[in-house]
Amino acid sequence: MPELTYPEVGATRDGRLPAGYHHLRHRVRLPDGCFPAAADAVLGWRLHRAAGVVMRTAAPRADAGVRVTPGLGVGPLRIWGPTEVVWALDEPDRAGFGYGTLPGHPEIGEEAFLVRRAADGVFFEVTAFSRPARWYVRVAGPVTRAVEAGYAWWLGRTLRRICAGQ
Repeated sequence: MPELTYPEVGATRDGRLPAGYHHLRHRVRLPDGCFPAAADAVLGWRLHRAAGVVMRTAAPRADAGVRVTPGLGVGPLRIWGPTEVVWALDEPDRAGFGYGTLPGHPEIGEEAFLVRRAADGVFFEVTAFSRPARWYVRVAGPVTRAVEAGYAWWLGRTLRRICAGQ
């Protein structure tokens, strides 16, 4: 089986992101009382699928060791990114997972999706560190970063919609 493409496995879990990568942190408040529905949507791939991402995986839920290949884009323009879930949480006040890149992914790094219940509300957080693995990602430069930030925003918006319809 292919190995992860970076040595800092699990760094998104505690939020101490390694140097030498682009860092992304995005946080959005969710409606009060939606923690159970949001946690289930994140862990069960529903969030990503509702956001228009094709998720190739045989596992019904995110768990450490699960392989998943997200596909972003449309038709022949879809870009596939093989990953492996490196950590997963399903706790009373935190639920989510982080996955790391495998060979064939256009980037090198890790991305996490976490729902957190705190005294001041329920929040969805996307945390990531990455750098280019393919020439086209390197050439795209700042456009790639804008797409990543837009993707995090879109996931937050999608999760808010899921929570509103729970």
